[in-house]
Amino acid sequence: MIGIDTNVLVRYIAQDDPTQSRRATALIEHECSESNPGFVGLVVLAEVVWVAASCYSASREVQAQLIRRILETRQLIVQEAETAWQALRLFEQGRADFADCLVERSAAAAGCDRTVTFDKAAAAIGMTLLTPTTKPTP
Repeated sequence: MIGIDTNVLVRYIAQDDPTQSRRATALIEHECSESNPGFVGLVVLAEVVWVAASCYSASREVQAQLIRRILETRQLIVQEAETAWQALRLFEQGRADFADCLVERSAAAAGCDRTVTFDKAAAAIGMTLLTPTTKPTP
């Protein structure tokens, strides 16, 4: 298995740097395979979406398409892929960003009873909104 950093995946997707994009493409399309896959960590997946949105002004729809493409690419293995798929579904249904969806689904997969946040959009996808008047649970 070959670990893949965010910048390699971004160069492959964006094809915006002739030298780095060519090398990233060769790696993913010719060196990675089902028997020797590239490994995409959850942090890398979240960073790719953040870069797509902040550096390339990708819409939520395009961000979701990127996540789906990465998850469906046979020569790539995504860490905790089922959690990533669940986060993608939450992302497509709500207003929270993908990282928040991933945080919520990862916490649920870890057995957390709840995930607290100050972010109202994240609360709308299942996190518990923590307000100044929220009393600690005994």
